[in-house]
Amino acid sequence: MSIRRYKNNKPVLGQQVYIDESATIIGDVSIADACSIWPQTVIRADVNSIRIGRESNIQDQSVLHVTHDHERQPGGYGLTIGEQVTVGHAVVLHGCSIGNRCMVGMGSIVMDGVVLDDEVMLAAGSLVSPGKHLTGGYLWVGRPAVKKRALTAEEIQYLQYSAQHYVRLKNSYLAQESD
Repeated sequence: MSIRRYKNNKPVLGQQVYIDESATIIGDVSIADACSIWPQTVIRADVNSIRIGRESNIQDQSVLHVTHDHERQPGGYGLTIGEQVTVGHAVVLHGCSIGNRCMVGMGSIVMDGVVLDDEVMLAAGSLVSPGKHLTGGYLWVGRPAVKKRALTAEEIQYLQYSAQHYVRLKNSYLAQESD
């Protein structure tokens, strides 16, 4: 794995974090306990910060980046991912805020200034345009993403299940590494 300092910022990792050896993590990144970062993921916090909450998983080939401070966007946009979030394969998250127990479907793009409340399910291949706010408890679908319907009780439960599954999976990878 490549964990690199950028200027004065070095990534900070919590306990029992799994990072695949092909992942790249740069700069002002904080990854909380029990998270997993899967193959070929890039997390680049060179011009703003990235924070990932406990028990979240960032799956293969995802790209996480941020926006710098400039006159058109004072402060820029950092990236915040809540707790127990599942970020599917090949997702792009850029300068947005993801609440707790969300699922971002494979191949989705979430752009600057977007806010996902807790318990949002974003369908695979969705595009969330800059500044949009997705309310929790709903399935959002499409390009651009639109509110499709309320989540069922089973789907809400699945959001937490998915995160717990990835905690178990990363634990098996960590155990294998220590053999």
